[in-house]
Amino acid sequence: MKSLKHLADKPWERKGIIGGLKPEGVFDTAAEKVALGFFLVVATVLFSLFTISYFIRMELPDWRPLAEPAQLWLNTGLLVLSSALFQLARNKVKRGEARNVLTLYLAGGIVAFLFIAGQLLVWGGLQEAGVYLTPNPAASFYYLLTGVHALHLLGGLWVWSKTSIRLLSGSEPKDVRLSIELCTLYWHFLLVVWLALFAILSNT
Repeated sequence: MKSLKHLADKPWERKGIIGGLKPEGVFDTAAEKVALGFFLVVATVLFSLFTISYFIRMELPDWRPLAEPAQLWLNTGLLVLSSALFQLARNKVKRGEARNVLTLYLAGGIVAFLFIAGQLLVWGGLQEAGVYLTPNPAASFYYLLTGVHALHLLGGLWVWSKTSIRLLSGSEPKDVRLSIELCTLYWHFLLVVWLALFAILSNT
C-alpha cells in the first residue's frame, strides 16, 4: 500500500524544496552587483555609440570646434577626488573599520555635487558666449555628451543619498557594505567615461 501511495504522488504539486536540495543562484555574486554589471555594459554601449556618432559628424563641413573651457580641468579634478574618497570609504569598510567611513562617503557625494555645479557653470558660460544647441553640431554634441554623463551621475547620487541616510540614521558601515562597494564601482566607471569624454572634447 505504501509503495502504491508513493507511485500516486504528484511531486510537481509539492511545496518547498524538492529532493532536499538547497536552491542556489546562477551567479556567485550578489544580485545587485550582477545588475550593476549589466547596467554598466548598457551604459558603455550607449556612450560608445555617442562617441562614434561624434567622430562621424565632425567630418562634415558645418562642424566648428569649440574652445575648451578652462573650468573643465577643475571639474575633472573634482570627479577624481570624489572617486578617490569613495574608494577610501570602501577600503575601510572592507577592512572592517568604521571610523571616518561616514565622513569619507558623505564627502565623496558632496564633491560629486560640486562637479555637477561646475558643469552647470560651463554650460552657462557657453550660453553667455552665444554657444547654443544649434546651429553648431559641435555644441549640440557637447551638451549631449556632458548632459548624459551628468544624468548618470545624478542617478548615482540618488543611490548615494539613500545609503547616506541609513548611515546618518545609525546603521553600521558593515550593514551597508554592499551599497558602498557598488557606489564606488559606479563612480569609478563614471570617472573613466568622463576622462574619455574630456580627452575627446579637448582634442577635436
